[in-house]
Amino acid sequence: MLLTLGDDEAASNGGLGVMRIAELLGREKSQVSRTLKTLAAHGFVDRDPDTLEYRLGWRLYTLAARTGHSRLLALAPEQLRGLVGELGETAHLSVLEGDEVLTLLSERSPRLVQATDWSGHRVPAHCTSSGRALLLDLDPTTPAYELGYATADGEFEPGLVGAAAPVRDFRGRIVAAVNVSGPKFRLGERLDEAGVAVRRAADELSSGLGRPDGPEGGGDG
Repeated sequence: MLLTLGDDEAASNGGLGVMRIAELLGREKSQVSRTLKTLAAHGFVDRDPDTLEYRLGWRLYTLAARTGHSRLLALAPEQLRGLVGELGETAHLSVLEGDEVLTLLSERSPRLVQATDWSGHRVPAHCTSSGRALLLDLDPTTPAYELGYATADGEFEPGLVGAAAPVRDFRGRIVAAVNVSGPKFRLGERLDEAGVAVRRAADELSSGLGRPDGPEGGGDG
């Protein structure tokens, strides 16, 4: 099933439904449905809430990060290195899993005092800048939506601040967040500067994923 969801048909359509997967594999629909639910529970596949079609999940991409199969994971390291070079702080690429944020990649700051490398770890979404960026579309009336980035100031860890911006796919949907974090004594007064920088990096990644033109990246805004 994972190989089927990794084929050209699934990639071009943005996913496949249970019936189509069963047809391609020559298996019973009920068997396919049960297996997909198990894979989804472990993060190996995701189900689109609108089309109800399945696609490969972020857990699988995390395991395959070093192979460069994901365009996002292939494009992100350059943007993260650019942010570290510009701001001197640790940069991350994260995705949303339920009510938690999973960090896929981190580019560490060269400085002695720096934010932790959270690659492969999960943290609560509500108190982190990455989580707020990933949830930005849920409340388009917030100032963060207008700015295009979200911030956090000590809510997750005292003395730690961060700024994050959403990455959108070709449909305009938020699929990841770019984040920079560091100690408040060094980054606290530069959060707006960091916000502009992560928004620019996130926009570059969104363009690489085929995001439509427009301030919110297209139809789902």
